[in-house]
Amino acid sequence: MENISPVLHQRRKSFWARVIAETAVASVGIALLSCALIANQGFLDRHFVPSFFLPRHWYVVLETSGRLAMAILGAWLELITRRRAGRFAARTPAGVLHVVIAVVLALGASELVLSHVHLRSAEWLSAKDEPRRQPDLRLGWIWVPERTGHKSIGGRVIDYAIDPAGYRVSSLDEPVDPERPTILFTGESVMFGEGLTYAESIPAQVGAMMGLQTANLAVHGYGNDQAYLRLQTELPHFRRPVAVVSLFMTALFGRNLDQDRPHLGPGLIWLPAEQRSRLSSLAKLLVPYRADTTVERGVRVTQEVLRATSELAQAHGATPLLVVLQFGHASEPEQMLRRLLLDNASIPYVFVDIDSSWRLSWDRHPNARAAHAIATAIVSELQGRLLPSQAPPSNVLGFDHKVSLFNSKKSSPER
Repeated sequence: MENISPVLHQRRKSFWARVIAETAVASVGIALLSCALIANQGFLDRHFVPSFFLPRHWYVVLETSGRLAMAILGAWLELITRRRAGRFAARTPAGVLHVVIAVVLALGASELVLSHVHLRSAEWLSAKDEPRRQPDLRLGWIWVPERTGHKSIGGRVIDYAIDPAGYRVSSLDEPVDPERPTILFTGESVMFGEGLTYAESIPAQVGAMMGLQTANLAVHGYGNDQAYLRLQTELPHFRRPVAVVSLFMTALFGRNLDQDRPHLGPGLIWLPAEQRSRLSSLAKLLVPYRADTTVERGVRVTQEVLRATSELAQAHGATPLLVVLQFGHASEPEQMLRRLLLDNASIPYVFVDIDSSWRLSWDRHPNARAAHAIATAIVSELQGRLLPSQAPPSNVLGFDHKVSLFNSKKSSPER
């Protein structure tokens, strides 16, 4: 009996090791298969918001490929790996423990290594990209002032001159003068003029058409809340602001959900960047899944920000103008998002539909032709909105552009 007991103990140990191993592997397989079944296109459209850098059909292909990969991996774990894992655990129960310990240690080591790497927000990954950015406690990042950066794009070198106030200008010798009547522009890389010369940028073209100074406050990677916070800081510096032009794109709504940078919460309360584990941040970057509560919160905050931007402009005697930009046909998820964010909230805007081919050859930012169409739409709208005391003399406008370059539509009347 004394010799049988250790044998029974070993068998019992092997049995439970096999049961635990098979159950664990089967659970993972079932979870993957369930995710592949649940994550239909409607589910994915709700939890993966539109992307500026990925066309809709590419997005769908990637999502479908992900579902297929989960289904294949889940079936493989359930039908093949489960039994092999069980047999391995039965033969060497201690080996299973060693594998688990190795996995835990590997995750811990990865987190430790990443903790020594200086990670930036998802919208600011490269420290050497032009124009250069620097950290800012309130906004997350701003331009390095009094500097001209040079970037080779599409076979030509683009100069990015940033004046002492942090605005894009034609050259450092011509900084923005806050004493002059000025149209202020807020936004991100599209409004800034990524890949375009200063003269080709939207603010510069509007200024040339209207004979007014413009101030380009846009910064690459900004969400609407960051653009509003920057406007809050800069607008009081201008003695005679004429108008404030802001930009919204459904394809950029995802930035308003980012919390790895300083951001605004419900009620426009400023919140610092949330601290997550480095592995969690990396996973979020690779798989930008958004929970329903996150999207709902983002919709509410975005609406508050857009209203506050308009009210801030009016409080300083400037005419607010929200430009909603769309490249080509809007997908159903984009249309639904725009209706939810703007139409249902009765937020006035001007809709500008640009030909989807009017983009830079090397990325998805608007080219000079698209920028001209957008600037033309802005000038056309401002002409109808500016008070006589705000508008420049008609002889300096030189504005005789056709609206056939784009389709401009208004939401509910502002007045």
